[in-house]
Amino acid sequence: MLQLKKPLAFIDLETTGINLGTDRIVEIAIVKILTDGTRSIKRKLINPEMPIPKASSDVHGITDDMVKDAPAFKQVAHELKQMLDGCDLAGYNSNRFDIPLLMEEFLRAQVDFDMKNRKLLDVQNIFHKMEPRTLSAAYRFYCNKTLEGAHSAEVDATATYEILEAQVEKYPDLGQSVESILKVLGEDQVVDFARRFIMENGIEVFNFGKYKGRPVADVLKTEPQYYDWMMKGDFPQHTKQKLTEIYTRTMLKKS
Repeated sequence: MLQLKKPLAFIDLETTGINLGTDRIVEIAIVKILTDGTRSIKRKLINPEMPIPKASSDVHGITDDMVKDAPAFKQVAHELKQMLDGCDLAGYNSNRFDIPLLMEEFLRAQVDFDMKNRKLLDVQNIFHKMEPRTLSAAYRFYCNKTLEGAHSAEVDATATYEILEAQVEKYPDLGQSVESILKVLGEDQVVDFARRFIMENGIEVFNFGKYKGRPVADVLKTEPQYYDWMMKGDFPQHTKQKLTEIYTRTMLKKS
């Protein structure tokens, strides 16, 4: 059992997306563990005051209709702050996502949420620390063998094949074909391998910089000089190749 010197609040957010600067909370759950081990729970739907993208609703099941009568974050900010007062904070991937996004919401609501003297415990970090995600660790876990000669290309490639064979045996739901495995995992829609662009709803959008989230074609129409800047910049050749394909297609449509 945890030995706590102060209450520990586990936070989990469901959101409109994963952009810390522009996305909003649609649901917050706080499980507060007191020093004597007792717990209190607060869960609230939040009106994000913006449409919830279908891709996000597909993940968490929360739709615009479900939050249309829910309070906006600024209406519950003081209540949430009060529950979290004097608590250390915990979560899963919380240091990189939940807590930063929660801070953004408090700042937008102009509520001073003091982070001083709080410990931040990200349970995902424990997982990654105690169960390393290296090839050698995976080989040990799935094949129950020690990887001798790691970082030799042939040894590593052979071990990876053996791991896949063991995974197929361990997880029958994966099936036994590449197609069945990718059906379970989901197949990445790769635009460029450096992921400067990603697909959203069948459209290439920027995944970096000041136009992040904007359709590439729309930006190139209004600011064709951005194409020149990228082509002269230190971007991978595959990124430039894909940019040129999008640019050419866009200019042909424009003309």
